[in-house]
Amino acid sequence: MMRIVGGSLSGRKIAPPLSRTTRPMMDRVREALFNILAHHEWGKDIGDLFEEDVDVLDAFCGTGALAFEALSWGAGRATLFDKDVEALAVARQNAVSLELTDRCTILSGDSTRPPKAFRTHKLVFFSPPYRKGLIPPSFRALDAAGWIAPHAVIVAETARNEAFDPLPGCTLAVCRKYGEAVLHIMTR
Repeated sequence: MMRIVGGSLSGRKIAPPLSRTTRPMMDRVREALFNILAHHEWGKDIGDLFEEDVDVLDAFCGTGALAFEALSWGAGRATLFDKDVEALAVARQNAVSLELTDRCTILSGDSTRPPKAFRTHKLVFFSPPYRKGLIPPSFRALDAAGWIAPHAVIVAETARNEAFDPLPGCTLAVCRKYGEAVLHIMTR
């Protein structure tokens, strides 16, 4: 069983993925990531990432752990995308069990072909299947559709040996390796 690692919902359990196609971020990596996000100086254009007016986008949500973690730490709302039916079922189940359904929108869809945005998001997570090259086209498509705020923090997770360059218009702020995972944290 997975759990929320920090914030108001710390210790609450979340359901794991139903299939092997979803690869959730390990609890210890998620904890390290959120400590970086909470304690790094992002500058006046971005400010605090965990305030009530911050919207979070989880572009490949899987179980929803990243979005739900952000809400637990104090972000206001979250939008979650996935095209895997089983992943969406788990994310919805977790939203209900964590009592977060009023603070999140879970959408069935492909992040490389998103609908027009209904709000912009200041914190954006890209944690797609490894080695598929999905982060750059998803970023471009979501940005073009209005999902990403002008001053946003972008978190991209790749495999250790997977090539990755900062996204267009973004500056790499932090890069950390945790086992097979590499977290690229960028500012826009």
